[in-house]
Amino acid sequence: MRSRVVFAGFLVLAAISTSLCVFPDTAQAGTWVTGYYPGWEQGQMPATNIDFTTITHVIHFSLTPQPDGSLNLSDNGLTPANCSNLVAVAHAAGARAIICVGGAGTETEFQDATAPSTLTTFANNLVQFVNTYGYDGLDIDWEPFFSSDASQYTNLINALRSSPGFPANKLLTIAAPAYPSYGDPAPATEFTMFASEQSKLDQINVMTYDLSGPYPGWVTWFNSPIYDGGYTFPGTSELVPSIEAAINHFTTNGVAQAKLGVGLPFYGYSWTGSTGVTLPRQSWPGANPPAVSTPTYNTIISTYYQPGRYHWDTNAQAAYLSITSSPASSDMFISYDDARACQCKVSYVRNRGLGGIMIWELAQDYVKGQPAPLTQAIKQSLATPAVTSIQLNGGSVSLSFTSLPLATYRVQWNSNLGATNWNTVATGISGNGSLLQITDSAPAGEPQRFYRVRTPP
Repeated sequence: MRSRVVFAGFLVLAAISTSLCVFPDTAQAGTWVTGYYPGWEQGQMPATNIDFTTITHVIHFSLTPQPDGSLNLSDNGLTPANCSNLVAVAHAAGARAIICVGGAGTETEFQDATAPSTLTTFANNLVQFVNTYGYDGLDIDWEPFFSSDASQYTNLINALRSSPGFPANKLLTIAAPAYPSYGDPAPATEFTMFASEQSKLDQINVMTYDLSGPYPGWVTWFNSPIYDGGYTFPGTSELVPSIEAAINHFTTNGVAQAKLGVGLPFYGYSWTGSTGVTLPRQSWPGANPPAVSTPTYNTIISTYYQPGRYHWDTNAQAAYLSITSSPASSDMFISYDDARACQCKVSYVRNRGLGGIMIWELAQDYVKGQPAPLTQAIKQSLATPAVTSIQLNGGSVSLSFTSLPLATYRVQWNSNLGATNWNTVATGISGNGSLLQITDSAPAGEPQRFYRVRTPP
């Protein structure tokens, strides 16, 4: 008989005498999957089409702060009906619904709304909005952020957490820049600020995308690579951006790993023009940079994808398309996240002991009447490791389980399921996306052994 019981990030299997014992499945917990859901998308992707078997938290995007501390719903397509609908659908599915305030280019609005004369009004309006529509919390998306904003940002967090209408069970989440804003005179301020305020925050979701662009002195690079591959900008010792470097900025400045989420884009970067670009790490004439656009995943697959154009960069752990045209100025380099990239990012989150995944944004993966492939890839990734067989072979036990690329596993055993100390059969097992098999030469005559397959930590 085969058995499986799934806890947060591991399986427990039991081999008893010459038979195997079945345990009931339990839901995997611990890793959040937070997806942004813009109000303007609700017409073409109803809230009922969000996969709440995968999405644990949905962030409704977005209110816009006003200089007098009031809130604007219309900028991003929010309506009272849309707000009520999303909250009802999420709660019916057992998920948490969060309202976002801010977005790209709202720094000035935040500065005005959090000035001493308007902060209390602004915080009260946010709390009232959360409670009026029954949201489970608030997400702050202050972009861009400069060190000069730190005091007012902190005041906003403190004002919300001290409000009687915003109790401890209400979530407070943050969309945090992956790197300091260009030209910030005190670039570490962002990270030290979040470290000092982290006890008041439930999720610090790092926007680990938009990590490249056609800037002076740059090269073609990936939108959201896990690693830099040791590659530096030409003529410098400065490493190109990566998720790993961004996360390290937070952790080395005191932010707990479990508070951090890795941003996963459902869109890509398409480079074209100049003298022709088809690959990562290409330069261009300084006076003639390529152009960059940001097509959705659905557009990339339906318009540009062909198997012969697809490549995987092992050093960066990132997917891309290489398209050669005539003239060369029509060549294309398209960096994007596919199913494999999603799997690797789930592995990275587990390997680092991070809190979860954040998606921008859910509708970019959605086509009416079809499965959402990136969302499904995340779902399947979170279901691993999953046992496919456990067998007694004489005095040995053979365990087979599914794995993810970039993942690491360890297999442990104990004779008592309730024990806290587990014995290691094998550790540092590398996942590759295929089935793995481990054999344990269990002592003959031992009445029972329980096994678990764990991902870090």
